[in-house]
Amino acid sequence: MASWCPQEEVLNHSAVAGFLTHSRWNSTVESISSGVAMVSWPFFAEQQTNCWFACNEWGIGMEIDNNVKREKVEKLVRELMERRKGEEMRENAMEWKRKAEKAACLDGPSLLNLDRLINEVLLEGHE
Repeated sequence: MASWCPQEEVLNHSAVAGFLTHSRWNSTVESISSGVAMVSWPFFAEQQTNCWFACNEWGIGMEIDNNVKREKVEKLVRELMERRKGEEMRENAMEWKRKAEKAACLDGPSLLNLDRLINEVLLEGHE
């Protein structure tokens, strides 16, 4: 058993259809970028907010209650892997992956906004 593995490589493997996550921002972005639906178990900081958006706004996640029981985890994993809601979440996750790819391309809003930030904040006072 490995003590560590590259999360992005794992999430991008064709056999992965779901991800149990604490919903830190990096994990959330990696999951979205990989098109993988999430079972979220948030603890603190921004995790609750990220989980809320994944579950309620983006339709790509389900939340595990703080009082975790084996049966509940099994139920959520089965729902994600075998039921209609899980199928919808996986479809939504792939749509968010496409949106992320489009945003990150050379003429996408991510680069355009970075260029704008550099021009307005960093270069404006040095002309």
